[in-house]
Amino acid sequence: QVQLVESGGGLVQAGGSLRLSCAASGRTASSYAMGWFRQTPGKEREFVAVISWSGSTNYADFVKGRFTISRTNDKNTVFLQMNSLKPEDTAVYYCARKLGVVGTTTPARYDYWGQGTQVTVSS
Repeated sequence: QVQLVESGGGLVQAGGSLRLSCAASGRTASSYAMGWFRQTPGKEREFVAVISWSGSTNYADFVKGRFTISRTNDKNTVFLQMNSLKPEDTAVYYCARKLGVVGTTTPARYDYWGQGTQVTVSS
C-alpha cells in the first residue's frame, strides 16, 4: 500500500500564496506520476496539475502562470506552489499517484489518494 499525506493548506487572503506538500510512503513502484486535484462541495473533483515520471508537467488552464508543481529528487514528495490565489481557488486539495510514466488529468486513473487539505482564500 501507498500512503499520501498532504499538508500546507490554510486560510489566505486573495493575492496571497500557499505551498502544499504531499509526502508518499509505503510500497515503492518502478514509475509513477503525481497529480494535484481539488474539489468543492457539490462538484466533481477537478484536475489542477500533474508531474510525470520524467518530470514533464501539465496544468489546468485556470492555474497556468499561478501554480507550479514540483518534487524532490527522490520523487517521494511533491509540491504545489500556489501564487496569486483567488477566492475561487477555495477547495479541498488532494494529491494522487498514478502508476506508470505518463500523467493524466482524469481522476479515475489514479491509484492512490491522500486525505486532502483545505485551502480557503478570502476576498
